[in-house]
Amino acid sequence: MSRFHCSPGGCLRGEIRVPGDKSISHRAVMLASIAEGTSRISGFLLGEDSLDTMRAFRQMGIEIERDGDRLTVQGRGKTGLRAPAEDLYLGNSGTAMRLLLGLLAGQRFDSRLTGDASLSRRPMARVTEPLRSMGARIESAAGDRAPLQVHGRGELQAIDYAMPIASAQVKSCLLLAGLYARGELRIREPAPSRDHSERMLRSFGCEIEVADGTIAMAGGQALTATDIDVPADISSAAFLMVAASIAPDSDITLCRVGVNPTRTGVIEILRRMGADIELSNPRELGAEPVADIRVRSAPLRGIDIPAELVPLAIDEFPVLFVAAACAEGRTRLGDAAELRVKESDRIQAMADGLVALGVDARPSADGIEIDGGELTGGRIESHGDHRIAMAFAVASTRATGIIEIRDCANVDTSFPGFVELARGAGLGIENDDN
Repeated sequence: MSRFHCSPGGCLRGEIRVPGDKSISHRAVMLASIAEGTSRISGFLLGEDSLDTMRAFRQMGIEIERDGDRLTVQGRGKTGLRAPAEDLYLGNSGTAMRLLLGLLAGQRFDSRLTGDASLSRRPMARVTEPLRSMGARIESAAGDRAPLQVHGRGELQAIDYAMPIASAQVKSCLLLAGLYARGELRIREPAPSRDHSERMLRSFGCEIEVADGTIAMAGGQALTATDIDVPADISSAAFLMVAASIAPDSDITLCRVGVNPTRTGVIEILRRMGADIELSNPRELGAEPVADIRVRSAPLRGIDIPAELVPLAIDEFPVLFVAAACAEGRTRLGDAAELRVKESDRIQAMADGLVALGVDARPSADGIEIDGGELTGGRIESHGDHRIAMAFAVASTRATGIIEIRDCANVDTSFPGFVELARGAGLGIENDDN
């Protein structure tokens, strides 16, 4: 049982580079594998989630050489994947499972996707239902959960699909399936969601049109190899952004962070709360915008979080709840029911943890109300959720006592080296693997 022991206080200083973006790392390996030719990926995230994706494609016959965080992928084209001899195990990664379902639905071989206990509890109907309407044959456990058996038929039919909620995973799954479909695929989003797949598909030579909340793509397109430079992950940077905002006398610069406008909700929310955040040196890495982010400590105030920012910060809410707990006044969040079906029920897990630290937090079906106040020490159950564990590590900067966080092994799925990096920046954190 991996546990974090977090001492109270501390401040953050210096220049910091967080690991590569997980969402982009997943997609880079997937598209490079089904492109024609050799692609090179630099800045690849060496977390368990991304490495599980890499291993899955090696099981399907793709040659991938790794030198540190640099990959060389020998793409075999859209029809070059081979039937895996064993199940494709995807650990804790909902992104990998949902996106791979779309890609595998168009193959001419059968495959079976499995994951750990947490992933096996997560619902997959949001992707299996539209895929089945495209002609995919997918068998699942009760409640459309993993393990998932995909019976490849080799050709799908494009659809016109209106997504019930904004979801980059659903959209990306259908775009990958669309590469194997007849006709024109149209996906209608009720609100913007992260657009890494659209950007990267264009980098690999795919033609996609995006206008007025609709993504349109002609089915059956082929991909051509390209090189991908993965920026630092803004979801990982968010933990340090909040830590520097709430810890007195902090001043940090996070280098080369991806600032895709479909991912910067965390910056906008923190600024509305009064955070001192400055972006500098903007540039492009491939198809993705990046910048250096300077954060200095500042008094925060509670706000009502606008519904339109929810999909742009969906992964960052656990640590944003910590910011709310340290803010003056009340913070309200709604329209975020998706948080209840992540690696854990993040609304309930964060509410329980904040209450354990003496904060008034009241969960609802699709959100939470948090009244800022003093944080005590205490024992926190992370429920094996990496973002819950890291969020409460950040809370220690404003706590009056030691915070012990249980079940933290999954932090390595998205942020390898978190403890060492956070300690070097100024947090009083130790990892106990006993």
